[in-house]
Amino acid sequence: MAEIKLAAEVRTEFGKGAARRTRRANLVPAVVYGHGAEPVHITLPGHQLQLALRTANVLIGLEIDGKDALVIPKAVQRNAIKGNIEHVDLLTVKRGEKVNVEIAVHAEGDLAPGANLLEYVQNTLLVEAEATHIPESVTVSVAGLDAGDSIAAKDITLPKGAVLAGDEDAIVLQVVAAQAEEAPAEGTETAGAEA
Repeated sequence: MAEIKLAAEVRTEFGKGAARRTRRANLVPAVVYGHGAEPVHITLPGHQLQLALRTANVLIGLEIDGKDALVIPKAVQRNAIKGNIEHVDLLTVKRGEKVNVEIAVHAEGDLAPGANLLEYVQNTLLVEAEATHIPESVTVSVAGLDAGDSIAAKDITLPKGAVLAGDEDAIVLQVVAAQAEEAPAEGTETAGAEA
């Protein structure tokens, strides 16, 4: 995964008013924490951050007051109506360090013939991977699965360097039979039909 570089400025003003002024200037308030260090409050360029966060678990290289920091997004708060980023929590990582992250699960292949539906019980898997080699997603084959079949986390082949960090017996995908709409029973009439 490529590293995206962003220039950050240390934030000295706090509170709602300061956050609003920051956002009006097309900047996003953020906090960097991890490795036992004191949290650093920063602002990031809004548009560049929005582009960077299109990639799940993106690796971001920050320049803060002449010092470089390698971070991954831990929590992103978005405006419920506009969808723009309001605040970001960033976790400091080091090259070679293992981190726990959630990666997307994608299914491929055709289910067994019949009226079957694929249900995602979990859209993501919790894995442990090296901070500089976090996989974006994992693809699972569901070819030939029939109603009642399921795939547990332990049955999924993870990308090289990734290890399952969550419950290995958790069901990720399952196949269910489509439920047909019940036809009205014979002999029942709708109200007003006799009039």
